[in-house]
Amino acid sequence: MSAQARRRLFRMVLPKYPTFNVFSTVAHKTTALGPICVATAISRLAGWDVEVIDENNYYFPGPVDRLGMPDHLALQRIRPADVVGFYGGLSCTIPRLFELTRLYRHDGVFTIGGGHHLDFLPDEALQEGLDIIVHGEGEETASEIIKAWEQRSGFESIAGISFLRDSQLINTAARPPITDFNQLPLPDFGLLRFARLELFPINRTRGCGMNCEFCSVKGKARSATPERLLSQLSYLAETFRARQFFVVDDQFAQDRRETIRFCELLSSYSKSMGVNFRLVVQIRLDCARDEELLRAMRKCGIWFVAIGIESPIDEELQAMGKRIKAAEMVELAARYRRFGFHIHGMFIFGYPMQPGVTFNMPARERVNRFKRFFRQARLDSVQVLTPVPIPGSALRARLEKDGRVLPSQEIGWEYYDGNFPILIPDEPLTPDSMHASIQQLMSSFYGIPRLIGVVLHTLRFPFAMLPLVNIKASWKRWYRSWFNDVLGSAGYFIVRNWKREFLLGPFREKLSRASDSRSKR
Repeated sequence: MSAQARRRLFRMVLPKYPTFNVFSTVAHKTTALGPICVATAISRLAGWDVEVIDENNYYFPGPVDRLGMPDHLALQRIRPADVVGFYGGLSCTIPRLFELTRLYRHDGVFTIGGGHHLDFLPDEALQEGLDIIVHGEGEETASEIIKAWEQRSGFESIAGISFLRDSQLINTAARPPITDFNQLPLPDFGLLRFARLELFPINRTRGCGMNCEFCSVKGKARSATPERLLSQLSYLAETFRARQFFVVDDQFAQDRRETIRFCELLSSYSKSMGVNFRLVVQIRLDCARDEELLRAMRKCGIWFVAIGIESPIDEELQAMGKRIKAAEMVELAARYRRFGFHIHGMFIFGYPMQPGVTFNMPARERVNRFKRFFRQARLDSVQVLTPVPIPGSALRARLEKDGRVLPSQEIGWEYYDGNFPILIPDEPLTPDSMHASIQQLMSSFYGIPRLIGVVLHTLRFPFAMLPLVNIKASWKRWYRSWFNDVLGSAGYFIVRNWKREFLLGPFREKLSRASDSRSKR
């Protein structure tokens, strides 16, 4: 009798963020959904085991190297991977991704890459050592690549990939987007190794029809059924005792009727289970006009809404292609607040005007406009980032054409996370003043008073409950103020560490060299 064939191992790797940034804290509690979906599809192949290593959510007993990073050489000694997939969805992680690619290639491992950044710059990635780049969704494509690699057949017949043949870039035919999501297995978070999940990502919709200039997510939105989304949530609730979820759809309520139906299904499931779930969603500000939708969302456990407000300045909203005025936004935010939602506002500071448009607002006035809006809209939390000309976005194409993207030989991909100025802004702004402005805004919102507020709200708790007529309403008012200061206190330490990293890190010197290089052209 012949010996049984050895089972092979596919390892999916999500590279670590290169610097401390405003996303680091939540990254320790969650993971990216796309790589889990691809890894799950591959786990269904005969003879293959699969594991996922998320370097941003990686804990003991996961082996680490002398720098405290996940030790992939040790992982290879424990059990060597035959094929490694890399998630290249975030530009800021690309240098780490290439570093790991070289490590695995040196060990003779076949490597596959996917994600938005690699999708738009396959040539660079292949030159850095990746064997194949997957374009678009990866569940079907990656599985076909694995089969072809195992059988030692060619890759030319696989749609939606790029690879090198005799140093020449080969792009195969485009693969149609997936429309029947019921054919895919539910994402298996049990494949994660050394991770601790508190916030579980789920989704119903892929794609976004908004076509914002600064975003690379394009194409018509495609949605699974509400039942499919509930299946993801219920599986996690019953298997992992999950209670907190992040619906990662770019726009939660793109299909109003189906969104409300999902909320009703979740409300019924929650009641039958006797469990209260807490959901975070990304949603448009103008959905606040739909009171039926808001009521359904609150009833099913959606409590935290992340809204791309972008700017309180009309000229910037127009440059982005946003069809809303700043004057409307305060009232719309107030509607979310009246329904009890915690509102997280996402902003871009100093957005470049379109060609032919002159707009000269000093940094101080812009900062004052933002601060005034924060107060008027009574936002619970904010993130203020610089414009990021990410690959595949119309913004990058426009600014590259005008020579306004700082040279990549000086400012690398690791700074493409919105926390650093990587472009030449409109006058009178400069890269330095733009960066100082977002630090000032974040520091003013997440200041020391937040720490004091936690103590004061804790001390006043008994007095807040004194109106015994309506204890539930009193609790909600107290809890919101207390929770916001707790959240703000965490934000204080995040911003403080971010500023320290900026002062101690090499970016200021790199920015100076890049500015000098540009001025000498």
